[in-house]
Amino acid sequence: MDATALKAMQAPLKDAYRDDAARALITLRACGTLDDQSIACKVETGRALAVAGLHPATGGSGLELCSGDMLLEALVACAGVTLKAVATALEFKLGNATVEAEGDLDFRGTLGVARDAPVGFREIRLKFGLDTDEPQERIDSLIKLTERYCVVFQTISNKPALSVSAQR
Repeated sequence: MDATALKAMQAPLKDAYRDDAARALITLRACGTLDDQSIACKVETGRALAVAGLHPATGGSGLELCSGDMLLEALVACAGVTLKAVATALEFKLGNATVEAEGDLDFRGTLGVARDAPVGFREIRLKFGLDTDEPQERIDSLIKLTERYCVVFQTISNKPALSVSAQR
């Protein structure tokens, strides 16, 4: 897809959202079912069933997906798609590109071993490998816009209002 095709595809959506902001508000959902045989949660992905379990550092077998890995994978996927869309819109000459996310966890937190250990990632690093001859200022702009428009990156950066409930 080139910049013209991307802009043509997105133009009616942008116009509709400018005219009626409520049309731009969409609720995404994820659903899962607790496994009755093991400490795992079966998450419906729309294409397959992903089974998430405990990370080996918390006693898991390593056979199931780790939700921490899934968070990083979601960041990589979103950042990669956003980078590609921004590059296309900017007519940025991009050959091969890679996206990598890594994060540091202290499992003492989630296991309740040390109250001062955080539960969750202490730090997440997102890295892009770009095959391009574009000047540095264009690369900087590409990365800045990717960061700005990546939904997962922005969600992690700017904590949304969260709520938890339970039903019987």
